[in-house]
Amino acid sequence: MEFLYVIWQIFKLWGWVLLPIALYFPAKSFYLFWLRWSVWREKQKWIVLEVIPPEKIEKPYAAMEDIFSIFWGIYGSPDWREKWCEGVLPLAPYWISLEIASINGKIHFFIRVNEDNRNVVESSIYSHYPDAEISLVNDYTKDVPQDMPNKDWDIHGEDYKLMNDNAYPIKTYKYFEIKAEEIKGEKKLDPIVSLLEMMSNLKKGEQFWLQIIAAPITNDDIPWVTKGREIADKIALRKKKKKKSVISEIFDMIFWPSIESSKNGDEKASIEENLTPGEKEVLSAVETKISKSGFKTSIRTIYLAKKDVYNGDNSKLARPYFKHFCSENLNGISDWGETKTSAHYFLTKRRLYVKKRDIFTKYIERLPPKSPNMVEGTSVLNAEELATIYRFPINMLVSATPKTQSRKAEAPPDLPV
Repeated sequence: MEFLYVIWQIFKLWGWVLLPIALYFPAKSFYLFWLRWSVWREKQKWIVLEVIPPEKIEKPYAAMEDIFSIFWGIYGSPDWREKWCEGVLPLAPYWISLEIASINGKIHFFIRVNEDNRNVVESSIYSHYPDAEISLVNDYTKDVPQDMPNKDWDIHGEDYKLMNDNAYPIKTYKYFEIKAEEIKGEKKLDPIVSLLEMMSNLKKGEQFWLQIIAAPITNDDIPWVTKGREIADKIALRKKKKKKSVISEIFDMIFWPSIESSKNGDEKASIEENLTPGEKEVLSAVETKISKSGFKTSIRTIYLAKKDVYNGDNSKLARPYFKHFCSENLNGISDWGETKTSAHYFLTKRRLYVKKRDIFTKYIERLPPKSPNMVEGTSVLNAEELATIYRFPINMLVSATPKTQSRKAEAPPDLPV
């Protein structure tokens, strides 16, 4: 009893010290949340650029991949002052939203970017597509009622994510580049044309928006490269060797270099012989993916229309498009049921309304599906994969798509005035 009495007396005198310790972590979280979302984010200036592609593109798919590699170059990580004093959201200044919108059947390519990065975006596109036209436009998402859904308009929205681990790649453009000798008169297949064709068939009063939010990352932000190496090692049945000391390694190199080299060569050959063709394909695909620049990616679609012309079938236009890139032994892109605008069992009307409001707001704000959680519901795609799902079509055959007819040029110097 005396012992408990002493403990109680100590607690009465010094118990208050525990209060700041207990409140430190929640106070830290609330401070960062306020500083990031209410202070820093409100100061940012975002712009929307419309890109009108050339009528015919001779450039290979790899040109678009190089553009995304350039985009990755704007990556930066906030330092201590930027994080705790200015409230910079991790990766937020480097978000680039790649968008395709069908407005009353007219197709538009948009890129929403922080104004500070406008020059990088424009110069990278012009470097590969000099005949393209890029112009600053008003945000098209502001041209519809902002209280969506309402008595006149209805919407359906879906988020998409990878079906397998981030380290597994989707089927990329290299699969669609057919050799000239294999098919006459056509060197490439272009899946995006099928999507644009369906989007161009929308009626007046209907709109379909596709959004791909991409932020450059490193393995420190999301350990997708580490995961890829683990998968590759597992497939190749590689065993971690016990780390030798520097003296032991030097000793082996001096006295048994040929034996060690022969042993490693035999082991590698044995591993390759034991792999099936499918395992070799997966191993090569995973190692290729993690070797390229990565982006934390959110993919979202929204179909919105006036209720008198609303067609529920048009809300799923992106699903068959993403099926082009699915592979049974690698990865694919599929709609995410958790944020889809559907509700069942109880309070369906209210829950459905909340889901529609939420996905509409996150689309126009260009936010990940579970923000302020900036990782859940996102996927990691590399530059090659992004160039596969968002690119300018080879031939602008869709009549509803604006296109440049000829390259702009200066007037000839001998023109009479």
